[in-house]
Amino acid sequence: MRVIIAAAGTGGHINPGIAIANKIKQEEPDSEIIFVGTDRGIENDLVPRAGYKLKTVEAYGLIKKISLSAIKNNFKTLKGFSQAKKIVREFKPDIVIGTGGYICGGVISSAHSMGVPTMIHESNAYPGIATKFLSKKLDRILVAFNETKEYLNNMDKVIVTGTPTKVKKVNISDEEKKKILSEVNLNDVLPLVLAFGGSQGAQKINESLIGIIKNRKNVNYQILWAAGPKQYEVVKEELKQDGVDIDNIPNTKIVPYIYNMTEYMNIADLIVARSGAMTITELSLVGKPAIFIPLPSRGANRQIDNAKVMEKLGAAKIITNEEVNSDNLGNMIEELVKDRTALSEMGKNANKIAMYNVEDKIYEEIKNIVKR
Repeated sequence: MRVIIAAAGTGGHINPGIAIANKIKQEEPDSEIIFVGTDRGIENDLVPRAGYKLKTVEAYGLIKKISLSAIKNNFKTLKGFSQAKKIVREFKPDIVIGTGGYICGGVISSAHSMGVPTMIHESNAYPGIATKFLSKKLDRILVAFNETKEYLNNMDKVIVTGTPTKVKKVNISDEEKKKILSEVNLNDVLPLVLAFGGSQGAQKINESLIGIIKNRKNVNYQILWAAGPKQYEVVKEELKQDGVDIDNIPNTKIVPYIYNMTEYMNIADLIVARSGAMTITELSLVGKPAIFIPLPSRGANRQIDNAKVMEKLGAAKIITNEEVNSDNLGNMIEELVKDRTALSEMGKNANKIAMYNVEDKIYEEIKNIVKR
């Protein structure tokens, strides 16, 4: 099978694409798979690291407001449609799959114009602009939530599959856990708080964690914190101003990005994160409790709705982006890690909404479309 996967911008778009690619390769090892993204997103790191070739095109959101930068970006996006069409024409795919980002517009439109079967996966409860815009051109629309159906036409095309992810529930022995933690200079005695803000980092989460560290509030627990590739140096400089060496902080390890997230999610006692669809999926699968700081949205407030689903299950606590600071976040962490039994119950509650065999369902849809 020859497959193009269009994904760009964030790990929440790219990682589902990689999970789908891995499933195709597992079932059909001779398959040829390439990704199409932009030259400025984290796909330039994640895709080659996963062992796949990445081709890039110009792609920005079409902006109606008149300004010089908007005109330039709109022109580049239109140019990107031609670039995408060239890639599709030369690669001759059996199917084109979109998993998120503005990149989907040009790539899927190009494939549709050439009669190539197309599919998109929408991980959010509220479908994004690309999914709505492309719905008439798609052979299948795969969604993570039943609720998403309410916002889409062409219901005969919509299939609920859940969201594919590389993160899975795995059994890690005490000895393996100790080794994993020692590699980041942490121990297996204190509770582990895993903190991240998505592939790009999250400024408000980072600011709050900086305060916790500067005030040495994490005496009774340890933090493994992915600050984000673009924000890591900012965090490093902020700590340095207070005489704190980022590579030598008691009970703390700060990194730009975590690549082996499966291991760390499975051994963590508590997660502090945004509440994107991918994070909800991963936490439900591994069964972990969380403190969510939802990303604010001007449109449909997707992340707060995601977080509330977990809160109602008794699997998470919420602090809004506007309210979060080192005091309330630090106090909430401290209160939760005191009782590991209660944390375990929260994790079991998260597991109640886990969807399994997601990649199998998606692969079956891919095969059906290609055969047809």
